[in-house]
Amino acid sequence: MGVLYYAEYLHLFERSRNTYIRACGMSYRTIEKRGLYLPVREAQCRYRMPARYDDLVHVRTAISEFRRASLRFVYELWNENKSQLLATGTTQHALINAEGRPVPLPDWFRELTPLRSK
Repeated sequence: MGVLYYAEYLHLFERSRNTYIRACGMSYRTIEKRGLYLPVREAQCRYRMPARYDDLVHVRTAISEFRRASLRFVYELWNENKSQLLATGTTQHALINAEGRPVPLPDWFRELTPLRSK
């Protein structure tokens, strides 16, 4: 059909989430070395306009919510010149330790990744 496969949007969200964390000053690997893991509990994507194969796109990523033992990322996928919003989405992540147990949000992570202003 010439359009980006629907599940690929979640891959774009994942890559942009990792880039966002790195831009905040820490790699995801370092976060895990500190004992914090962020598995996805829920993912949502709303498709507005199709992206086509070989299109250049921009993904805007932010954290919209911190909770006691979870957080939510939000995403906007734009076309190359940022004139059309192609998709929006969210992922909610649990905060767990290496044993898979929920842990409270560490202060160092909250300070590293500011909330998106409303």
